Parts: sequence; C-alpha cells; structure tokens
Amino acid sequence: MDGNGRWARARGLPRTVGHNSGAEAVRQAVKGAVACGVEYLTLFGFSSENWKRPAAEIDDLMGLLKLYLRREIEELHQNGVRLQVIGDRARLGRDVVNLIEAGEARTRDNTRLVLTVALSYGARAEIVLAAKRLLEAAGKGDISAEDLNEERFGSFLLTAGMPDPDLLIRTSGEKRISNFLLWQCAYAEFIFVDKHWPDFGIDDLKAAIEEYHGRSRRYGAAE
Repeated sequence: MDGNGRWARARGLPRTVGHNSGAEAVRQAVKGAVACGVEYLTLFGFSSENWKRPAAEIDDLMGLLKLYLRREIEELHQNGVRLQVIGDRARLGRDVVNLIEAGEARTRDNTRLVLTVALSYGARAEIVLAAKRLLEAAGKGDISAEDLNEERFGSFLLTAGMPDPDLLIRTSGEKRISNFLLWQCAYAEFIFVDKHWPDFGIDDLKAAIEEYHGRSRRYGAAE
C-alpha cells in the first residue's frame, strides 16, 4: 500500500491526511475482497524499515492504527473477517499490542476472509526468525536434516498455515516488493498500479483480479 505521502504532497496536504485517506482505502480493499470471494488478503501496513521515519510521523501512524483497531474490529467481525497481525510486536507500544490481541481474539473464529496485516514486518527478518525456530526445534530433537524440506521450513514462518499468495499488487507505480513476503511470493503474479494507495478502490481491485485470471501460471513447467 504505497503512496500515501505522495498523494498528500500532490494536493498540498500534510502526510497525515494521506495516511488517513489510506486507511479509508484499506476499508474499501477489505470490502472489495469480501465481495470478490477472496479468502486471504494480506496488507503491508508498516515495514521494519519504516521505523526510520521521523518520530512525529510514526506517532501519527500508530495513532491511526489504534483508531482503526477501535473502530473497525466489530464491523470486521460482523462481516466474517478474521484479523491476524504478523511482524515484530516487541517494537510496538503495549497499547497497540493490546488492541491487536483483542481484535484477533474477537475475530478468531471467522472464516469468510483472513485479513493479515504486516506491522513492523520485514521478510528477511522473518526468514532469519524461521531459521532460529528451526534450530531450536532441531536442538530439541523435533526435526532432523532429513525431515527438512520447503513445506516444513514454511511451517516456521509467520505465515504458517496460510497459502502462498497468488497475486501481489503494489500501488504508486513502484516496481519492487520492498522486503515483503519474499519466501511466500516465489510464484505470485505481480501487478503494479500507477495510482497512489488512497486512490485505489474496489474497481481497481476487481480489475487486478480479472487481469490475474487472464494469466497463465505454469510454475516453471512448459505450456
């Protein structure tokens, strides 16, 4: 979800306005995903690299996150959406973590859509964490070198139990994935959209899904 700041700057507005408009785009994306029958939607909300931003902007983002969690959880629950958050929670404030945990608990049994939000997340850090978990399991005798394969390694990732993404959409015209789900996106289809995230709506999501369905996915095999 890229381009909140540039969206605001192009209109002569503070970056905070862009982030607020981006939060509304999140609501539309979730609504659109439910309408399209999407079962898993993962949003890159805040990267581990985003901690380098000015403290005032980080405070604004965290405040917006808390507001979203307070306002939206009940609607997510009523719409059958399960919320889960992946990333390094140790860097988040206790008040933010409490709201996350409450939201996850409230929506835990919902099955219409799994909404995963990556916060304080970086894919390389996730892979290193998975390797540490693997070594700990090996030290306890729970796994051996002979047992290890791609599927078993995936069980140590933060996305364990989730299918790999079919489609990755990036807004704002940037053509990179910026340390997002590196392991999981090995065979994902990529769509890059020139619109900034606040302008990305339900029709854009539907168009991306239609384009995805028109592609041939061969996973390395010949046609």
